[in-house]
Order: sequence, then C-alpha cells, then structure tokens
Amino acid sequence: MSERLLFLTGHLALPRLERMLAGFGEEARNWRIHDIGVKVAALMTQEIILRRLPRPLAADRVILPGRCRADLATLAEAFGAPFERGPEEIADLPAYFGKRGGKADLTRHDMRIFAEIVDASIMSVDEVIARATLLKEAGADVIDLGCLPDTPFPHLEETIVALKARGFSVSLDSAKREELERGARAGADHLLSLDEHTLSILPDNSPLVPILVPNPHGDLDSLQHAARIAERRGISYILDPILDPIHFGLAASIERYVETRRREPGAEMMMGTGNLTELTDADSSGVTAVLLGLCSELDIRHLLTVQVSPHTRRTVQEHDAARRMLFAARADAALPKGYSEALLQIHDKRPYAATPEEIAELARELRDENFRIEVAADGIHIYARGFHRVAQDAMSLFPELGVEKDGAHAFYLGAELMKAEIAFRLGKRYRQDEPLDFGCASDRSQEDETRLREAGHTLRKAKN
Repeated sequence: MSERLLFLTGHLALPRLERMLAGFGEEARNWRIHDIGVKVAALMTQEIILRRLPRPLAADRVILPGRCRADLATLAEAFGAPFERGPEEIADLPAYFGKRGGKADLTRHDMRIFAEIVDASIMSVDEVIARATLLKEAGADVIDLGCLPDTPFPHLEETIVALKARGFSVSLDSAKREELERGARAGADHLLSLDEHTLSILPDNSPLVPILVPNPHGDLDSLQHAARIAERRGISYILDPILDPIHFGLAASIERYVETRRREPGAEMMMGTGNLTELTDADSSGVTAVLLGLCSELDIRHLLTVQVSPHTRRTVQEHDAARRMLFAARADAALPKGYSEALLQIHDKRPYAATPEEIAELARELRDENFRIEVAADGIHIYARGFHRVAQDAMSLFPELGVEKDGAHAFYLGAELMKAEIAFRLGKRYRQDEPLDFGCASDRSQEDETRLREAGHTLRKAKN
C-alpha cells in the first residue's frame, strides 16, 4: 500500500496542485489535498491549521507549502502524524519527491579546507585574526599563513601563537627554510611545503604534519622518497603532487594526482585549487565543483584555497558547499545532482515556477487589486484584478501601472520588476518580496520558519 500523503493548500493554488499530483499517476493514488480555507497558501499559519484541519487525520504524512510558517513538532503532536514543509513552488514537487520527500543531509564531509592568507607577513596580528575569523566562518578548517618573497615576517611567531590561542589550526606557507623552521618552533600544525631535502627541519616523531611536494617539480619518485623518509622518522604527512594552471601543465598534473593515488593508495593527499580558480577568468564555482569532484574520486581530503582575485571572493564558501554535496552524492553512489543548489549561482535548473497559461488562469481568478509579479518563459508577468501584462523589459511596464502619484508603491514595483527582469534574463527563479538566490555566491539570512515575515515594504507603517 502506498503512503497516504495529505497536502495542505489554499484556494488559488488548488487547481495547479491538483494537476501536478494527477501527473504522478499510480504513485499518488493515496494522496489527498485539503484546502485549508485561505486564498494564498503562504498565509497559512499554525493556528489556522490547528483550527481548520479535521481530526482524526487519515494520513501518514502531511505536506505543507514551503512558505508556511508553523512549528512542525507542535502540529505533529496535535494530529499524531509527521508534518513537513514541501518545496516553495508546486513546480518543484517532482524533484522534491525524487529525493524521497526530504532534503539531502549536507552536514557531513570528509575534506579539510586550508584557507591561505597570502599577505599575512604585511598584516598586523589583529588583522590576521580578523581575516582568519571570517575564513573560519566561511568554512575554513585551517588558516594558512602565506609568506611573501623578499618580505620580512618579524611577527611570524606572535601571529601563530595568537591564532593557536584562539583555537585556530595553523599552517605556514613559505619557500624559505628559515621561516619554516621558525613556524615549526612556534607551534604551527602544518608546513607548506617540505620535500626530501627539507624534512630535516622537523625532529623525529614531530606532531607537526608537513605537506610534502616533489623536488624537482613533477618528480613523483622524489615525492615517494620523502614519504618513506617521513615514515622512518615517525612523522605523519600529506602528499601534494601540485596542480598546474591551464596551458602550463594542467593535464599532466592531473595525471600525477591519479598516479600518486595508484602508488600510495592509503596516503593523505592535498590539492591546491588556486592555480585554476585564481588563474582562470571563469566563475570559480564551476571550477571548484570539477576539481573537488576529482578529489572525491581520488580520496583527496585536504584542499588549499586562495581568495585574492575579486572573482574568487567566495571560493572558501564554494569549497565548503562542494565538499558537502559531493560527500552526500558519493555516499549514495550517485551523480552530484539534486543534492544542493549552492553552486548554481547564475542559472537555475528550474527557473520558472509556473507556465504562462497557469499565470493567466490565476490572474483571471484574482479578486483584489494588489499587484502580483511572476516570471515565466515568455517574460515578466504583472497582474491584479482585471489587469495582466507581460513584457521582457521591466521599464516598458511602468506607464501602465498607474502609480505615478504613489512614490512608495512606484519605488517598490520598480525594484521588484527590475529584479524580475534580472531573473528572466539569467534564467533564475523569481519570488516576489524575496531576494534572488545566488547560492553560496552571496549570504542568505536565516529565517524563522515558525513565524510569518513582516509586512512588505509598501505595507509597513511609518515609524513615529
């Protein structure tokens, strides 16, 4: 017997929801819909559900609209069945149930992010701590202190001690043996990078874990030799064959990672992604996804990231999102699709919540004069009772709106329509009164899903 699902909705969404569920065929034979008695489903509240939903509840699970603000545990206790929020848009129900009606678990990962502060040597200790705090909040696990060529770092030890005192894991990244020695004595957790000739910096059985690199560049025999020396001396290590930029050895360097894993099946490995994210004029999210896909396949669990170029300003967040998505997909032996949209920053997979025909039907049913705005494949729709216009240029709609003498309303509609035009041109999902979702490319505020949002811009009363 299939699961008995009950979908709660409002008057306006009911026809669209009925058509959508009919498309599920035999799978939906025990699914029912209940119109809770509100016009707009998003205005459904916990109190309304408690008052209006009949008991006893003949359902194994109740699906609420994604924008419904209610305490799910309270409802489950009151009705004796689990309640959950479905997607915000009816159009997303097939994808939602494709994941068994629940969100993917993105709390787990098995990769550590080393976030480099490339100019640490010319920053004060307080400035380094402030930057490190931001990087940790973005997802970094280790703060990597970069040392600039021909630039003294007199406060190196003080910086490491200060970071360690505040709970940071610290690595030191330098080409100078003297700076690496100072970093080791100051208590760094990792050194970038040592080779078979510079491992002598560390004493036997050192708790510090160095990142080992080939010397000369690309010589995997030397990398393995360094690993054997470290093992004989009781030193743990991480191997980094070094990723090269495009047109400067990228393909060969990828081969080295594959070969290193073949030769050293149990070794810890690192990949530094900055040579691609920083040195390629492309949005870094896609580059990051592909590189971490390689890391996922090769069991590379340490990532060195850099945020220098303005176009990589969110690369730590992107690495964090990618490692979580890839862990979940690998655990399911699945493609990394449908787990997270954090890396879909420019274009959305399902940009339109409704078809032009569905919007037209909804517009005909409206009985109030409040403007609704939606985006469909044919452009921007703005509609109210007795009014429905479609355009691909937001500015062309303004003369027809009749708000020339209402400055606040004109400002609001102008902002929303331009946002809708951006969504239409990029192929992104538009939601009235909500910011566009650019994934992890921008911060998103956390909502209280038990309470309705405050009134929109044009409905707020002026403060005295």
